[in-house]
Amino acid sequence: MTTAQEFVPDRARTLDELKAAAPSCKGCDLYQDATQVVFGRGDAHARVVFVGEQPGDIEDQKGLPFVGPAGHLLRRAVDKAGLDPAHIYITNAVKHFRFELRGRRRIHKTPDRVHIEACRPWLVSEFALLRPEVVVVLGATAARALIGPSFRVTQQRGQVLDWPAAAQRPADFPVEPAKLVATIHPSAVLRADNQDIAFDGLVADLRVVAGALRT
Repeated sequence: MTTAQEFVPDRARTLDELKAAAPSCKGCDLYQDATQVVFGRGDAHARVVFVGEQPGDIEDQKGLPFVGPAGHLLRRAVDKAGLDPAHIYITNAVKHFRFELRGRRRIHKTPDRVHIEACRPWLVSEFALLRPEVVVVLGATAARALIGPSFRVTQQRGQVLDWPAAAQRPADFPVEPAKLVATIHPSAVLRADNQDIAFDGLVADLRVVAGALRT
């Protein structure tokens, strides 16, 4: 199986160095159809790191994570939960947009395990340079990437876990220990039958994150 490992700089000392190298990545087939790689962004000294699934259509066009409708909703939830957006870093488990064409529309398609595994070296390298107090897992794909396939966000959301000790393969992330809280992806709120209830649930989980921060 091909991975991104050969495209990740061995001695990157900053997130900017990683970001500069990412456009060359051909670690899986997603680069062939995506407009561009979408790397993480935010505070290099972030107290909280959010990890989502993959960029969407708008993110793919703009080259920035969480700038579409789901991103705007997440920002509202972050503000309502009392988290400081200035001390947040946000990224995705998969850095290229996976989609299928329906006419002229590009419709989101969930990344396969092979894409998650192929992109893992970028995520590991990001965390090697970050020292968050809390990691926030947004949705099932991010949970599979950071914890393992048996983790169920719907059953274990809003719980404070020790990470990477809680991961099924902790050696994958030889990083500073942090707390981890899983919640739904903001796009799930947008798809919910009752968006108000779903949004309040997301905010409640993020308030757990706020409470887990060291004061």
